[in-house]
Amino acid sequence: MSGERRDTFLKGYAAILATVLIWSTPSLFQFYLNRYYDPWAQNFYRYSVAFLAVLPFALYRFRRGGPRLDRRLFLSCLIPALPNVVHQITQTVALTHMGPGVFAIFIRSSVIITTLLALIFFPEERWIIRQWQFQVGTLFGLVGAIGVLWFQPGREGGPIALSGIAIAFTASFCWALYSVLVKRPSARLGPIRSFGLISFITSVLLLPLTLAFGKIGTPLEAGARVNLILVVSAVSCISLAHVLYYVAIRKVGVALSQTLQLLCPAGALGLSALFFGERLTTAQLWSAGLLLLGAFLSMRVKIEAAPATAENL
Repeated sequence: MSGERRDTFLKGYAAILATVLIWSTPSLFQFYLNRYYDPWAQNFYRYSVAFLAVLPFALYRFRRGGPRLDRRLFLSCLIPALPNVVHQITQTVALTHMGPGVFAIFIRSSVIITTLLALIFFPEERWIIRQWQFQVGTLFGLVGAIGVLWFQPGREGGPIALSGIAIAFTASFCWALYSVLVKRPSARLGPIRSFGLISFITSVLLLPLTLAFGKIGTPLEAGARVNLILVVSAVSCISLAHVLYYVAIRKVGVALSQTLQLLCPAGALGLSALFFGERLTTAQLWSAGLLLLGAFLSMRVKIEAAPATAENL
């Protein structure tokens, strides 16, 4: 295996692990902000801040060269922005039905959906899916995620509402669809420019929804401390994490990038227990351990098996 290809995969793994650390926290931020912001306003302002944070870097990249923004590129970014809007709203609503730790695990069901979609849309990634480490790791991860939810007693001691599970599943499906659809524009525009454009489109789409169903003036009522937390969550969990995620997708592909996100619930569970008192049963802890084992196996994919074109994704 060439040193250049190995370097490409090492950079991809570094980007994935950095994203995992950051994406252990979004459900906690959103769970907290739900006390002050409705789902529409929360996501509109978070994405607006994220867009403003990345805008100077995106403009710099556009001025340096690369493909010029035209109608075709704009449409290629609009397509993944649509499921992204649905995902952002539904994941925020789902957190009114379950704790942030449990949701962080449940959302990992998007792994199997992403794998199937990647198999359909991107034949160049089938070399990863065929390896036993990837298959067994994905299976273990999904079984672990299901186990954590299955043995969940409910936030208030009662069962999780079916409507909450349905909303969470919608969030999971839309995240998987977004992960697959964002690969093409990211490859053409690069991670910073593509996210800058997608975050702008997402913010524009969320504005009329907030005006119709939410409270656009929430920041004036929430207070400085709450608004600061919203800004921090937007810059770290949306701007920085998405750019790193796009880098990972380009380096190692959609399926592997999404599978390694199975590590996120471990951090989310620990932080949720610390700040919100969320606790897991013994059965849930065993399930979480199985989930982490699956994530480890997925990282053992033999990069020597990669075709020569993989490094150009």
